[in-house]
Amino acid sequence: MRYIAFESSCDESALALFDSREGLLGEWVHSQIALHGEYGGVVPDLASREHVSNFGPLLQRARQEVALEPVDRIAVTVGPGLAGCLAVGIAAAKSLALALGAPLIGVNHLRGHAFSPFIALHAEAPEDFEARFQALLPHVGLLVSGGNTVLFLIDRDRRISLLAQTVDDAAGEAIDKGAKLLGMPYPGGVQIENAAANGETGQFNFPTGIPDRSDFRFSFSGLKTSLRYQLEAMGDAVLAEQLPNICADYQAAVVRQLVNKTRHVLEGGGAASLGLSGGVANNTLLREEFAALSRRKGLPLFMAERRHTGDNAAMIAFAAWLDPEATEQSLATMSFNPAVTLA
Repeated sequence: MRYIAFESSCDESALALFDSREGLLGEWVHSQIALHGEYGGVVPDLASREHVSNFGPLLQRARQEVALEPVDRIAVTVGPGLAGCLAVGIAAAKSLALALGAPLIGVNHLRGHAFSPFIALHAEAPEDFEARFQALLPHVGLLVSGGNTVLFLIDRDRRISLLAQTVDDAAGEAIDKGAKLLGMPYPGGVQIENAAANGETGQFNFPTGIPDRSDFRFSFSGLKTSLRYQLEAMGDAVLAEQLPNICADYQAAVVRQLVNKTRHVLEGGGAASLGLSGGVANNTLLREEFAALSRRKGLPLFMAERRHTGDNAAMIAFAAWLDPEATEQSLATMSFNPAVTLA
C-alpha cells in the first residue's frame, strides 16, 4: 500500500510518501520557525496562511523528485492542532484524493507520534516488520511535546490506552515558558538545551513533580513557578553568570520527572518494549536517560528518529497504515478536531 500524507497541525507544512512494502520514500517540509520566531511563538492566523502558500510548491517538489503515483491512500492529520492549520491540510488532502480517485484516511496526530518510533524498525526490513512489531507488544511509550505529556500502552491488538498524563503543563510547555522567563528567543527548548551544555547541575533546586511513587501523573507548573521566584531574587549580573547552570538544573528537573514516572510505570511489569516520541524527545539528555532506563529494565528501546520527533508527515503516513483507528473517511464529511486526544 502506498500513502501520500499531509501534516499541518501547527507551523510545519509537511508531505511524505510511504510504501508498506518499501518504507519511507520521501519527505518534504517547509518550516515556519524563523517566521514565528519574530513574534516569540506561533501566530495561528499567520501559520494557516503559510500552509495555504506552501502545499502547492511542496507537492510540485515531490513530483519532481519521486514517482508519486500510483497512490493507494491519501492520509491527513485531523487533530489535535490549530483549527485553521488543520483545515488547510485537510482541504489540500481532499483535493488530491479527489483528483487521484484515492480513498482519504484521517489520522490522529498524537497516535502518529505514538507509532513513530517504529518507522526505523520498518525501514530495516519491511517484509519482516509485522512479526517483529508484534513481538514488541505490549509497548509502553512516553509521548512528550509542547502540548502533551502522556504515558501510554499499545496492546497486542494495537489499541492504545492511557497510563498517565500531566495534570497541568506539558513538559515542552514548561521548557518553553522557562526559556521565556530567562529572556531566551523562540523556540525555547533548543535554547535551554544549548545553554545547559555549558552548565553544571546541582547549583539550583527545582521540584520534580508529584512525589508519590504510586501516582504516575506528571506536574510541571511548580517547576516554572520555582524558576520565576528564584529569578525574582536574582540580579541581572548573577543571572548572566549563572544562566548555563540554571538551564542545566531546569532541564535536569524536567528529564528526571519524565524518567522517574516512566520507571514507576515499568515496575508494574508486562511491557515488552519501551518507546519515546514527540518534540521533546529530540532532547539529548532525555534520550540518554531513556537509553539508560531501558538497559536497567532489560527492555528494547525505540525512540523516534530526531527528524521524526517534531511535527512530520512521515508518522502520519505510517500511522495511516499501522493504526487500526486510522480509517477511511468521506470527502464530504471529513473535518478537523482540534481537541482530539490520544485515546
